[in-house]
Amino acid sequence: MNAVVSMTGSPARSLVEERAMRPPTIGRIRPGIKVLRQSIARDNERAAKIYRDMVEAGDSFETIAKTLESQCRIRDALVPKNVPYFTCRRSDFANPEVADEILRLYGEDRGDGVKLYRFPALFAFNDWMQNLPNQMAAWGTTGRKFFSEYGNDGTRYCKTYAKVERDPRAQRGKRYFGGRVVIFRQDDSIPDGICDPEQCPQYQSRQCNLSAGFIFAVPDIKGLGLIELPTNSIYVLQKAYAAMQTVLLARGKLTGTRFWISKREFDITRINESGEPVRQKQMLTVLDADIDIGALLDGAEDPVPALEAANQAVAMIEAGGNVHPLHGDVPGGVEVGVTGLGSADPTEVDGGPSEPPSGSTLETGMTDRGAQPEVTGNAVDEPLEDKRHRMSDLLQRLGLNAETRKQDFRVYAHVTFGRGWAERPADVDRMNERLAGALTDRAPLDREIASAGQSVLFDQA
Repeated sequence: MNAVVSMTGSPARSLVEERAMRPPTIGRIRPGIKVLRQSIARDNERAAKIYRDMVEAGDSFETIAKTLESQCRIRDALVPKNVPYFTCRRSDFANPEVADEILRLYGEDRGDGVKLYRFPALFAFNDWMQNLPNQMAAWGTTGRKFFSEYGNDGTRYCKTYAKVERDPRAQRGKRYFGGRVVIFRQDDSIPDGICDPEQCPQYQSRQCNLSAGFIFAVPDIKGLGLIELPTNSIYVLQKAYAAMQTVLLARGKLTGTRFWISKREFDITRINESGEPVRQKQMLTVLDADIDIGALLDGAEDPVPALEAANQAVAMIEAGGNVHPLHGDVPGGVEVGVTGLGSADPTEVDGGPSEPPSGSTLETGMTDRGAQPEVTGNAVDEPLEDKRHRMSDLLQRLGLNAETRKQDFRVYAHVTFGRGWAERPADVDRMNERLAGALTDRAPLDREIASAGQSVLFDQA
């Protein structure tokens, strides 16, 4: 019999350690509000009054919907409404005073009362999936009916709960140790158990959708647990993933960084009931962080300990050696970069001119299956933040965001484009072009990265 291993990798000592750990939550901040359908608000005064009174009392929208259904015999009376603020209600927290404290610390009055437009968040894990768990899920009256999970082969499977067997001796359902049994879904609609939204009747009828949520702590808010912010938008998921990967690339970790969660209006494309693409504006939840991402990518706030240790070692071995540090001071206080030959080049001074990118660049985005990003358009007018997000995605696909490769990439980028390159949109575009080209032919880029590392240590001129 195989030993049971806990989530920490050590042998389990308790039934609790056998199961996956779920971080405790103390409450929920919601991404928007729900309002009465226009026809109900216009024709049913009683329902409109119940809605107004319960919203003012701070009741949850779930409670309001159930009340309207029981008292007015109206089902699905509420519909989501896109607003520029988040909903922070007392009824959504185990300790209602926490909601009051969040609004007191971070709420703003922009003419419509105190609302939560922007607030800080600290993530507890360095794995982005633990900070933003997500899956496809179809919910019923008793909970999840179908849900997606990825297998070890990278395939997304549709799973469900096994039907409870009946114990003939006890004349009741059989008790299962450790919770309900999860099985692959295998029926006429999904015979192979693979999650395929295009073939799934639940997804096509809008019963199944993306189910995700940010899990974080809010600074200065007390409580033994984290706070959840749900979302079902693939656009929010994509942008949050890109932001986290960018910070992870720059700092090597997500913990310890103060992120800011806010809303921003975007033009998005959706498919209408006729199957035609339609552009519309929508407020989406976005992540930002109080860090100088350009300086971190460029190594300005990180003196590159491994590289400087190598510099010192070579200098000690070779008396009067010709080792060039990554960041060297020259007379007059001007700091210069290092060219591919390892010699100081005045054209690479911080803030110096850069050539514009030739041709178009690749813009990447996640597909629904989370597979290869799609290629679209030109990035000339793209914001610098989006250029960096795109770069972090390319680096991940090339494996350059791994802990052992981050330093090599920083050296290569600095040698190629000079100090401050990550703050210059043209240089970021050129880097994205180079990385995108490496997706089809990786070997030349690997040789360039290796050559850049050597050129920093030794003068090959």
